[in-house]
Amino acid sequence: MDFFGGQPQENGTVGGRVPLAVRMRPRTLDEIVGQEAAVGPGSLLRRAIEADRLVSVILFGPPGCGKTSLAEVVARVTRRRFERTSGVLANVATLRGLLETARHRRERGGEPTILFIDEIHHFNRSQQDVLLPFVENGDVLLIGATTHNPYFFINSPLTSRSLVVELQPLSEEAIRVVLEKALSDPRGLAELPIEADPEALNHWARLCEGDARRALTALEIAALTTSPGSDGRIHLTLAVAEESIQKKAVVYDHDEDGHYDTISAFIKSVRGSDPDAAIYWLAKMLYAGEDPRFIARRLIVLASEDIGNADPRGLTVAVSALHAVEFLGMPESRITLAQATTYLATAPKSNAAILAIDKALADVKEGRVMPVPPPLRDAHYRGAASLGHTGYQYAHDFEGHFVPQVYLPEEVVYYEPTDQGYEATIRRRLEEWRALLRRVRVDGKRATGCKGSGQSGGTAP
Repeated sequence: MDFFGGQPQENGTVGGRVPLAVRMRPRTLDEIVGQEAAVGPGSLLRRAIEADRLVSVILFGPPGCGKTSLAEVVARVTRRRFERTSGVLANVATLRGLLETARHRRERGGEPTILFIDEIHHFNRSQQDVLLPFVENGDVLLIGATTHNPYFFINSPLTSRSLVVELQPLSEEAIRVVLEKALSDPRGLAELPIEADPEALNHWARLCEGDARRALTALEIAALTTSPGSDGRIHLTLAVAEESIQKKAVVYDHDEDGHYDTISAFIKSVRGSDPDAAIYWLAKMLYAGEDPRFIARRLIVLASEDIGNADPRGLTVAVSALHAVEFLGMPESRITLAQATTYLATAPKSNAAILAIDKALADVKEGRVMPVPPPLRDAHYRGAASLGHTGYQYAHDFEGHFVPQVYLPEEVVYYEPTDQGYEATIRRRLEEWRALLRRVRVDGKRATGCKGSGQSGGTAP
């Protein structure tokens, strides 16, 4: 039996056999999965498509998120002729030929044309400029697809005449829907005696990284290369799924214990100053498909919670890692995350910052609300002096840029720096300052005999 029936198509056909990913492309807007924000009921784009009031569109998103499928659905819903080309293959002559043909067809009263250009970011400025008069005159309705930010790679005259729509990577749930439909749909594998274990479907959904084409290709390879069992049925197990997508599964359920246990082990290894263990847990998370941005965000929290002022550069390293991850993406991000992980794991540790804020929050929560001392209150308005908002001493007017004065009505210590790293320097400095302030409190007055570079201390805002 030929399970790849249908007419050979230019797109994706090899030897007359239409790949499963092509056969399973959605035919209607309701069949599009995982892009509810872009084409869900009530969305701007959907309303424009259904009313056939669409302007040219630039579809921006990662591979396998449905850009080509959406373009084909638009053509079907609006009953337009669908012409396609690629920014990689087409030159100016090819492009002009398609555009002129579409214009002549429109002038003769023929069906309107959708020109779909895949990977439109590969067109240079001159090629993009060729499109402008035909788009402006309505000779074609342009739908461009790109994996790159169109505002950086497509000229502004073209983007200003188009609706730019960002499509998201498909979620694991959406990929599972696509796979299950392929198993049950007559266009897909419904006529084959296939049973797919949930673990196999979960593995494909997780490892394809939001790419439906990749998931369907893995399913097709598995279905066509797995021999039937004694019962005559093709049984797709986790082992088959691993082999078909060429990546072994690890025990790492994104919403279950594997996820939380691994990130916990990672953070505890960095906190415990073991870079080797931390790198292993990092590798496991990355291999399992964890979002590198999630890892970077956790490192930012750790940099303040567990390192703090023992090495203030730790926070800078962690924040820079997040920016780099967002800019680079995988697989390059693994290098940045490894650098940040090893730096933070080998940095001196202190949790004094989190202890300080949690102690202060507990005091406020329990009702220890202290009034602002009069010298610290706002004195930028007329009449402030008559209310007693005077006496503030400007620290920069004094030697060492410090003057002991009361900033809290009651003596309380929240921040207790350790003797680790740079915090040891902070501790020595703070002990000296607190001793001076303590004497001011005992004397019951502010220090007035400090020699400074100026005597304008009471007038600064």
